Amino acid sequence: MQQKTVKGNQITEGVIWKQLLFFFFPIVLGTFFQQLYNTADAVIVGRFVGKEALACVGGSAAQIANLIVGFFVGLSSGATVIIAQYYGARDEKSLSQTLHTAIAFSIVGSIFISIISILCAPSLLTLMKTPESLMKDSIIYLQIYFAGILFVFIYNIGSSILRAVGDSRRPLYFLIVCCILNIVLDLLFVLVWKMGVAGAAIATVLAQAVSSLLVLITLIRTTDLYRLSFRKLRLYKDPFFRIIHIGIPSGLQSIMYTISNMSIQTSINTLGTDTVAAWTAFGKIDSLFWMINGAFGISITTFVGQNYGAGKYTRMKKSVKTCLLMSLAASIGFSILFMTVGKYCYYLFTSDADVIRIGTRMMLMMAPGYFLFSFIEVLSGALRGVGNVFIPMILTCCGICVFRVLWIIFILPHYNNIDCIVYSYPASWILTAGMYIWYYHREQKKLPKED
Repeated sequence: MQQKTVKGNQITEGVIWKQLLFFFFPIVLGTFFQQLYNTADAVIVGRFVGKEALACVGGSAAQIANLIVGFFVGLSSGATVIIAQYYGARDEKSLSQTLHTAIAFSIVGSIFISIISILCAPSLLTLMKTPESLMKDSIIYLQIYFAGILFVFIYNIGSSILRAVGDSRRPLYFLIVCCILNIVLDLLFVLVWKMGVAGAAIATVLAQAVSSLLVLITLIRTTDLYRLSFRKLRLYKDPFFRIIHIGIPSGLQSIMYTISNMSIQTSINTLGTDTVAAWTAFGKIDSLFWMINGAFGISITTFVGQNYGAGKYTRMKKSVKTCLLMSLAASIGFSILFMTVGKYCYYLFTSDADVIRIGTRMMLMMAPGYFLFSFIEVLSGALRGVGNVFIPMILTCCGICVFRVLWIIFILPHYNNIDCIVYSYPASWILTAGMYIWYYHREQKKLPKED
């Protein structure tokens, strides 16, 4: 039997703030390249095809893709939490079974979702009141994207496994390679071969295929506890039900998030192509903040999961406080940055004066409330790390998702403009952040005392 390498675990032993930063920066850089990876399509088609193509790539089609992929990523997060706990406890057998179950589940799930999504894409776009001028290219983009969804799922679960065991660097390296590849292919298919929206979709799928292959090679070649063997790929009963138990609430939460965003996108679609294009560009610029915030959430989930598995509860609490302070500082910095020079970012996507004017107004209304989401992201990530996902799902779904849908139904008809839609975001953050602060404070008192 091949001996596995056992390394010192700095997440459970090192200086907290240093290890958080060492773990955080590769994640945030990786997320940056993931966003650049996604944004490349929007920039290239927006600049070289037109604002209609920009709206197709980033409007209703993006919301539908986020709905499907977000549900799976949320569902597979159950595996991430469990693997982090088993790795912290050095339980090789349980970790291996969970890893192989997660990979097998992603393969089976991708085949099913690919077929259903390709067939349902036209109906979903119609349901979202996608403008007729955008319908044809939106369908093409979605169907090509979902034809390659296997690669998206494999990469996401594989990189999540690596982060769960404390390796946030190699997912970053893979993303850098694939981001560059995606941009080169975008330019080739869109600018040189004039394939338009279809070319952008094909470029994304091919780049994702490379990233998924790199992740699989890494998992196969490792000598640590999390080695992948194709012979062991199956749905092990106990790990499968544990993954489902933790993952279903996260998956449902992701669906609710996206449904609320889809309801907002549907309302925005009625305001014209300029507003749709501005919202699309704003979403790409705004993603810079979300990638920072999301990286803190991923970091604290891994830190809490591993320290919880190792029985280091005091260290776990200190990690949460440190991470929250870092996240707040970053959020305030982004608010200041976007409110002062954010307007100039829109020139990356379009030169249309109306689109830039509408997008800049969106940014000035939303950016001041960014700090509120730090509490939501960090505290929900901490709770997820100990396997507490059901109540956080309820808090997020009610405070953000249901709240925004109700806002669209009852408030928007009285003030049918983009300002009213945008204000639903900071209003929901105030409500949800307050609930999370209360609930986390209550739950941390229940943790066992260390020996």
